[in-house]
Amino acid sequence: MKTIETDVAVVGAGTAGLSAYKAAVKAGKRVLMIEGGPYGTTCARVGCMPSKLLIAAAEAAHGASHMDAFGIRLDGHVTVDGRAVMDRVKRERDRFVGFVLEGVENIPAEHKLRGYARFVSPGVLMVDEHTRVEAASVVIATGSSASVPPPFKGLGDRLIINDDVFDWDDLPKRVVVFGPGVIGLELGQALSRLGVVVRVFGMSGSLAGLSDLAVRQTAKKIFQDEFYLDPDARVLETKRVDDEVEVRYVKLDNTVCVERFDFALVATGRRPNLDGLGLAAAGIAVNDNGMPAFNRLTMQLGKEPVFIAGDVNNDVPLLHEAADEGHIAGENAARFPKVKPGFRRTPLAVVFTDPQIAMVGQGPDKLVADSFVTGSVDFRAQGRSRVILKNKGVLHLYADRVSRQLLGAQMVGPSAEHLAHLLAWSVQQAMTIDQMLQMPFYHPVIEEGLRTALRDTAAKLDERVCA
Repeated sequence: MKTIETDVAVVGAGTAGLSAYKAAVKAGKRVLMIEGGPYGTTCARVGCMPSKLLIAAAEAAHGASHMDAFGIRLDGHVTVDGRAVMDRVKRERDRFVGFVLEGVENIPAEHKLRGYARFVSPGVLMVDEHTRVEAASVVIATGSSASVPPPFKGLGDRLIINDDVFDWDDLPKRVVVFGPGVIGLELGQALSRLGVVVRVFGMSGSLAGLSDLAVRQTAKKIFQDEFYLDPDARVLETKRVDDEVEVRYVKLDNTVCVERFDFALVATGRRPNLDGLGLAAAGIAVNDNGMPAFNRLTMQLGKEPVFIAGDVNNDVPLLHEAADEGHIAGENAARFPKVKPGFRRTPLAVVFTDPQIAMVGQGPDKLVADSFVTGSVDFRAQGRSRVILKNKGVLHLYADRVSRQLLGAQMVGPSAEHLAHLLAWSVQQAMTIDQMLQMPFYHPVIEEGLRTALRDTAAKLDERVCA
């Protein structure tokens, strides 16, 4: 059996793992990156990029079929070539993966080890029974996998997760989606716009992570006008019938309906890839959900020379967060035991539906009641939005009553990805509502809607002072 001694062992070569590797190497340490699965990040292979490729095709089809409102008539019917759509999705997906693979290939061979790692004792890893790795510190960056609840397991190959969608050669005719989170909502709308009959079911009323009930309700109504969506569905039975999935459910009008679909897309969440790591052998305790406690500023597990970064820690499963966490974990693994807090950015999340959804900073569920005011704008009457027929949605801003500082925002509306960046930068710079109102706003632009919301927020803050 081979034995390798190293300063830092990084388990996982995704976004967080690669970031940790680079940070530890920069610190001048010997680093070994261990990967058992395919190289290439979740984002490039089955996440951010292929989903946006499918969404782009869907938006093109939707735009082409909704030109009448502008007085533009198309001769004939808009046709979606499913095979051509999926061919482009896969070709471009492979291109993005290729860029990641090029980066991995440039890593020296002696810094890479293929195989699945598990702890056999603190600081010692066994890799596929062929190599013993003795490391001064370890970074766990093994990512996450789609979680499929047991009731769906009987659907066999009619059950799919988002990974499977991007391997289709053609578009199916009917798909039922379970889970109106980011993945379910993005793919559900995209498939619907590409001509697939779609039903999207959820539980407990949740929708794309929105905690602001008014914003969530607005989003729900907008999407229900386009495709079938029930965030609080009563699904009575789901079963496999021949090569189809049969679903019996209570419709929004309270009637019972039975429908069959080509596939059931289960997007009910993701599970950290911790099974098989043997955390107990490293003296690492886990909670009832199998998760170890860690410091999100240092990424350290307790006082152990073990750090955890990326989707595997089940904190904020977003690419930019994974990269930041990997960098912090890599730096601290290199300097252990002299760890220090790393820089964490303002929370920022975007859902690429149409209209888009975005969440910035702290939502109302994280704030103390009566400590903040909520300013808003309704995009239905916003000038630029009406011009381009994107006038749907609402933006809510949350500002501290005393300091007048912007704390966060949630929205569904046009250009939310861009508005969210402006707001995230403002929160991170601790700007007040008054300072934001001093910034330039061009005319006519959608950002004028943000100014309207800022003015509303300022007025409510002033009302409080007068009271």
